[in-house]
Amino acid sequence: MTVMRAPLDLLGLTSGEAIEAAQRMLPSGAGVAGKLYARAFANGTLEPEAVGLSAASCRAWRAVFTISLLEVRRTVEEPGEHGATVKAILATRDGYEVESVRIPVPVPAGSAPRATLCVSSQVGCRMGCAFCETGRVGLVRNLSAAEIVSQVVTARTRLGWDCRNLVFMGMGEPLDNLGELARALRALTDMRGLRYPAERITVCTAGHAEGIRGLHALGMRRLNLSVSLNAADDELRSRLMPVNRRTNLAALAAALAAYPRRRSFVLGVNWCLLPGINDSQGDARRAAAWCAGIGRVYVNLIPYNPGTHPLCRAPTPGETERFLGWLRAEGLEAGLRSARGGSIMAGCGQLGGRRG
Repeated sequence: MTVMRAPLDLLGLTSGEAIEAAQRMLPSGAGVAGKLYARAFANGTLEPEAVGLSAASCRAWRAVFTISLLEVRRTVEEPGEHGATVKAILATRDGYEVESVRIPVPVPAGSAPRATLCVSSQVGCRMGCAFCETGRVGLVRNLSAAEIVSQVVTARTRLGWDCRNLVFMGMGEPLDNLGELARALRALTDMRGLRYPAERITVCTAGHAEGIRGLHALGMRRLNLSVSLNAADDELRSRLMPVNRRTNLAALAAALAAYPRRRSFVLGVNWCLLPGINDSQGDARRAAAWCAGIGRVYVNLIPYNPGTHPLCRAPTPGETERFLGWLRAEGLEAGLRSARGGSIMAGCGQLGGRRG
């Protein structure tokens, strides 16, 4: 009995992998693999007819390869000073919804608009962070490399979003899906495809030490890394972030200290400010002491965005400024990440997916 092989999705391959597969699996037409790969990423379509192949070669290409853009179910947006924050609800072929967010970036007056795309890596998440909406879903499944990359290509070709930077801060723990994340990173940075410089991509982790070591092994030294900290004592962090029960603060600091750093590297440390929980002067002091052992860091202070089951209220501007001042008084480089997307459930910790 002949077993039918599912077509290979070009969005999950590097150009080298696509060319090798074409040479190995196609009876003819492999010589244009590089061109078709580039067109696939530029247009979101597989167009063998556009490069002058015969009808037989076109059929062979379509039998071996495919392009699977995600379905755009809907978008919602929140106006802002620097442009709209827009959340796209996208559907996979098996009907699950994932979310990507276009985040406007402040630029000098007269400059062209810029944006960052927040990308998801899983349907749901198994980390179970107390302040995160996605964690309430639980882990449904990992996204494939092609589905991860498809968020970027779908945003560009179907929504018209040209996003300068990518952040893996959407649904899921990226390092819990390291194999597919690694393949997606190689495709995103491929010079025949989207050609993203690694320094314009940030991977954010809840503290997956094994994944941090795996990311190190990829050898992408210009890739940015950030960690969601939120508490600098083990008892509180374990309550807020169950991953801390497996990798405590000392083990996390050791993994981060061993992560290779280019000269300009700055580790992002994200602190979601929860009034009455992690917003005391002692919390700021403990954060500074923990950061002191891992090299240069920049603390992103993120006001809590209450979701469907709020852990607490949102902090007031005065509370946020006070905690920011304490962080800086302890010698930390720190800044406030302005609240965006809260009204459309697109803020930090608010993304959530469901079965379509």
